[in-house]
Amino acid sequence: MMQFRKNIASLYVIKISKWFNLVMPVVVLFYQDNGMGMHEIFILKSIYSLAIVGLELPSGWMADVWGRKKTLLLGAVLGSAGFLMYSFSYGFWAFAVAEIVLGAGHSFVSGADSAMLYESLKADKKSDEYVKHEGRITSAGNFAEALAGIAAGFLAAVSLRSPFYFQFIVAALAVPAALVLKEPVNRSGALSYSVKRMALVIKGTLLKNTNLRVSILLSAVTGTATLTFAWLVQPFFKAINLPVEWFGILWTVLNLSVGVSSAFAFRFEGRISRKNEVLTIILLLALGYFFSGLAVVREGLFFLFLFYLVRGLATPIFKNYINLYTPSEIRATILSVRNLLIRISFAVIGPLLGWMTDQVNLKTAFILAGALYIIAALLAVWPWLSKNQQ
Repeated sequence: MMQFRKNIASLYVIKISKWFNLVMPVVVLFYQDNGMGMHEIFILKSIYSLAIVGLELPSGWMADVWGRKKTLLLGAVLGSAGFLMYSFSYGFWAFAVAEIVLGAGHSFVSGADSAMLYESLKADKKSDEYVKHEGRITSAGNFAEALAGIAAGFLAAVSLRSPFYFQFIVAALAVPAALVLKEPVNRSGALSYSVKRMALVIKGTLLKNTNLRVSILLSAVTGTATLTFAWLVQPFFKAINLPVEWFGILWTVLNLSVGVSSAFAFRFEGRISRKNEVLTIILLLALGYFFSGLAVVREGLFFLFLFYLVRGLATPIFKNYINLYTPSEIRATILSVRNLLIRISFAVIGPLLGWMTDQVNLKTAFILAGALYIIAALLAVWPWLSKNQQ
């Protein structure tokens, strides 16, 4: 009997409420309407990332100790509150406070959601279906974001602030979804709340487990690359003089492409050796960066689609690598390590690329980001490449 099957449906709702993002397709226009340049925008997003950095590991540890359900519920409440604050805020510093609340909400959800999915499947003896379900949940999120892109365009036509009002309602849907989750594992007494204990467990696990360390670094480097690319898409649209009404439409189509490839990621995984699988994804993502920078014209939209298609494969496959090598009792914590690395990296790289976009050009920002990604990714997976990992 699959007693935790209903958790998957709730996780779909949580993912959709997070990814049905009415704000993202027009947020650069919103910030610019409030007198901000790309450098300030990237600084604002770095504040968001730093808020996540401060809470990522503690929230993952809380999920493993306190319970994934409670942590997801707290994250849902904070996420809703952040968008409510944004709805009535003006100016950089007010936005910064809202970003901190949103960052806290994100950190309590990230890691705990994938851990809840894996442990629910494991409890029902279906852990081998993780990539399929992670891919489908990711796909549902991307389809939701795609549909939100269309709605965002219409809402922004009324007011650039109206997407935030409706985003609060969407984000609040995660609260009842989190309430009906059923905790699959009783962790009482398994771990302590000690910060020292948390640090020792993470350090010991990563030092002893080379495969886990490589998996985390690979997924984190790739996650940073996909996050950074997403923030360069709207400047790309603007650079090719795309009409504003097309922003939401193309954002929708890009996310539909991620949704399709994510849904079929489980069919791609394992078709070739892990070494070739990893190298193929790394190379295609890097090429997406390079060619997007070299072709800042309307025909260059093709390379944006290439990147997004490969991104849909990379996320569930690389997350599965982490789950394969992670002990159940610290799964959310380890997944939070991955998310922590992404946010630290973005907090450093984001403002640099924002400054480069403003002061040099978008082409240079794309090419530099692509070069940094391929170097970092190859260094991350070198232990696998040197051992000819199958």
